[in-house]
Amino acid sequence: MGCTIKPEEVKRVKTLGFLNNKGTDLFNARIITVNGKITAAQTKLIAEAAEKFGNGDVEFTTRLTVEVRGIHFDNIEPFREFIAQAGLETGGTGSVVRPVVSCKGTTCQYGLYDTFALSEKIHERFYKGYHTVKLPHKFKIATGGCPNNCVKPDLNDLGVVGQLIPNFDEDMCNGCKKCQVEAMCPMKAAKVEDGVLAIDPEICNNCGHCVGKCPFDAIEDGTPGFIIYIGGRWGKKVAHGQALSKVFKTEEEMLDTIEAAILLFREQGQTGERFADTIARIGFAEVEKQLLSREILSRKQEILDAKLHLVGGATC
Repeated sequence: MGCTIKPEEVKRVKTLGFLNNKGTDLFNARIITVNGKITAAQTKLIAEAAEKFGNGDVEFTTRLTVEVRGIHFDNIEPFREFIAQAGLETGGTGSVVRPVVSCKGTTCQYGLYDTFALSEKIHERFYKGYHTVKLPHKFKIATGGCPNNCVKPDLNDLGVVGQLIPNFDEDMCNGCKKCQVEAMCPMKAAKVEDGVLAIDPEICNNCGHCVGKCPFDAIEDGTPGFIIYIGGRWGKKVAHGQALSKVFKTEEEMLDTIEAAILLFREQGQTGERFADTIARIGFAEVEKQLLSREILSRKQEILDAKLHLVGGATC
């Protein structure tokens, strides 16, 4: 029968997180889960909403949002009001900071930090805090708990990866012929040479597996931190993100760097290009220099107030 809704109305509700089922007056409602985690009460309400307003189907997206299918245009506002009872909202579209995705590092045996807690902070500070800030294109963020990279941080515009830098005490090393650390190192970065353990920093990915494994306490603990990848992209034109050279030792410093990256993208990105294209055009070394200097943060309000990217148009 075709869609009878005016194109401008289809565009308007898309910004609210309602995507048109082509050729119909029905829409998919994209519900934001913050980081892929919802409560039992929220799950029940979503199921009820799917039966009450949609066709009864619920789908999960690759960005850890939940979509309810088959909602008629006239039911969009009633649907939003209904799910708000459980603190849920729709959205996640447009040339803005997109909902963050997170691995299960909070409970995973390999997780090096609380990924759910961090992703919630990123959601509040950048998804919600920057929700009205227009960017050259979408900006996707992923938080990974360890170098296993299950959530593919280096294929996002910006990705965070947990680190645990081994604190090696050479004086405690006995140079064992069957070194427990060397045997279990997944990267083969640890090796006993000339009677003492050596860890190659060019190979070690700071996964933390070696911490506490030496029976003589040569690696009793480690220093936690984060690395940040920038410029990743999945899609028609794949780009692997590059890691900034610095390991960030505090959460605050890491979050400030994320903000600096968003501000740099808004100020220096050309409308329609992804962050990967901006980095390629400016040069990774120059982008890294600006992000680590923090100078761009001092101009935050000036950048936010600038009339930029008012006309969309993706180039990729």
